[in-house]
Amino acid sequence: MRIVHVITRMIVGGAQENTLLCCRDLQNIYGDEVTLVTGPALGPEGDLLEQHPEFDVPVKLLPSLRRAIHPWRDIVAYRALLRTLSELEPDIVHTHSAKGGFLGRLAAHRLGIPVVHTVHGAPFHDYQPNAARFFFTQCERWAARRCDRLICVADAMTELLVRAHVTSPERCVTIYSGMEVEPFLEANRRREATRKSLGFASHHVVIGKIARLFHLKGHADLVEAAEGVARACPQVRFLLVGDGVLRRDIERQIAKRGLEEHFVLTGLVPPSRIPELIGAMDALVHVSLREGLARALPQALMAEKPVVSYAIDGAPEVVVPEETGLLVEPRDVRQLEQALIRVATDAEARQRWGREGRRRCVERFGHERMTELIRNLYQDVLAERMG
Repeated sequence: MRIVHVITRMIVGGAQENTLLCCRDLQNIYGDEVTLVTGPALGPEGDLLEQHPEFDVPVKLLPSLRRAIHPWRDIVAYRALLRTLSELEPDIVHTHSAKGGFLGRLAAHRLGIPVVHTVHGAPFHDYQPNAARFFFTQCERWAARRCDRLICVADAMTELLVRAHVTSPERCVTIYSGMEVEPFLEANRRREATRKSLGFASHHVVIGKIARLFHLKGHADLVEAAEGVARACPQVRFLLVGDGVLRRDIERQIAKRGLEEHFVLTGLVPPSRIPELIGAMDALVHVSLREGLARALPQALMAEKPVVSYAIDGAPEVVVPEETGLLVEPRDVRQLEQALIRVATDAEARQRWGREGRRRCVERFGHERMTELIRNLYQDVLAERMG
């Protein structure tokens, strides 16, 4: 099968890791002819492909394919996609991300090529101005009609698309975002050494967050809640993994509340270090205000770390209250504070929830299973097209 994946940029991020693993599996397990089409990996998050020199799937770079809306440049990117797809003559196109998904679906539809699109997270959300939300919703409705099937990384994404009248549930299929499982099963092997390198003592309870330091990731809520947590549980430390444009603002918020000794910020780290950093944690906190299904949640659970999460999007599909962690209403900082105090002071619950989380997540989130389901979907789409 000849397959083209289209994504806006291959920065270090969940959608990009999903795409990389799927492309690699299709080529190496199934012998498919795969090409990855992407724009420049611009941004402070880092270039995922540079961190995976072993990735041997052909890559076609389109300099005009950028995340920001720019009408003239977007027209150039669309024409470049048309040329690229015409040259490659794929059997099917698989698109990801907002810009790559919109232009990729448009180009594939124009050429009569079957196309599926993965919804890693909807481009419209409640925290946008009304005009922006309306615009992005209309774009998604228009693009969905030019797409054979939508893959959602959580059932919650299907529900969101149906509520917004983007598509019907029959045209959506949930396929959880796959990942390398083994590193997270072995995450605790270097626990003590990693904790020591980060300045944590044996008595510290480390609560981690893995996310870009960016808008809507909830770091301000966490810092606010951390003030009360630190008063009640002086042994708690917070580990923020990631970097981004809001780093200085977050550091100022931490300093303003006198919490410098309670926070460690790692900055940008390669994906290969995530398992050992999770191993250094005792629990994970997830306070993003919008996210399809953050990969950090199953990653932490596979490492037997319970999760405290805002009840948004796909999080409740893996964070089950009193079974794998605790759920908190979004933006309820007082409830977040109490949940973090609970997880910090109840070691037995942490262990119980972590074990249950591993049991539930190991089989669901292996990348081989994800790729198998995606490839089966390709075959279904092609069979429907033939007739």
